[in-house]
Amino acid sequence: MMKKLMSMFAVVLTLVLLVGCSMDDEASGKTEKEKGSNDKLKVGLSMNTLNNPFFVAVKEGAEAQAKERDVDIVVTDAQNDPGKQLADVENLLQQNIDILIIDPADSDAIAQAVKKANDSDIPVFTVDRQSNGGDVATHIGFDAIKSGNIAGNYMSETLGGKGNIVEIQGILGTNVGQLRSEGFNQIVEETPDFKVIARQSANFDRGEAMKVMEDILQANKEIDGVYAANDEMALGALAAIEAAGRVDEIVLIGCDAIDPSMDAIRAGKMNATIAEPPFFLGKEAIDTAIKISDGEDVEKEVILDSNLVTADNVDQIKTK
Repeated sequence: MMKKLMSMFAVVLTLVLLVGCSMDDEASGKTEKEKGSNDKLKVGLSMNTLNNPFFVAVKEGAEAQAKERDVDIVVTDAQNDPGKQLADVENLLQQNIDILIIDPADSDAIAQAVKKANDSDIPVFTVDRQSNGGDVATHIGFDAIKSGNIAGNYMSETLGGKGNIVEIQGILGTNVGQLRSEGFNQIVEETPDFKVIARQSANFDRGEAMKVMEDILQANKEIDGVYAANDEMALGALAAIEAAGRVDEIVLIGCDAIDPSMDAIRAGKMNATIAEPPFFLGKEAIDTAIKISDGEDVEKEVILDSNLVTADNVDQIKTK
């Protein structure tokens, strides 16, 4: 009989303790989300692709800063597919994240994903490429018009304001692709002795740019300058130019300052790029997520600095 009484007493005591803990949590206003994973901030990072050194560096910068700031981070790769990116975001929103960061594959298509985060009351912001819809807390990126202007001015100064010019454009469904082209062409239009002999998108892809450049080289015996809207495309164009034996006759400028393009400048194969270091972009994204989580005010748009890189300063430019 005594054993039964002791057993019943133990059960009752356990129930009392469980109820008491539950009441304590309710009184302190804690939710399961807030109590999870040692109270660490949990950030979801939806990348448009990880098949590009620029975006790999964005991810690496975010992961390095997340480790430094004791933040949990979950990264997804949309593989340049807007439909997959929407599914990635939906999956992240089910993982108890506190903040969502998106680098869009397509500025129009991503609006639906942003709105899903809005509906879930999860703060969301974009990096590098913007969303053309939904409510974002901020956007962190570079001034794409300015980058295009820098490329155009460099081309004009290097060629003395005259020559046959090729423009290899990025993904025109993104604001970055559109604005880098717009900025470059502002300078082209102000330079009457520039003649654009070819203008074609290669979708920020190295292999596609190589094929585009091969076709342009075959069709044009005189090319003085090539502007590629990112370094991946510039490196693809360079491969075609090298194969044609025309490196010395063509001024080539890219954008982003990824490691392979910096090496190409050191080797005298590429003339210039524009430093928009993706590693720092990833770090800034995590710092901003922390500010939003802490209730701090953030600017509606954060524009990081960009600079021309040539053989004269390539070893002074810090990219990580």
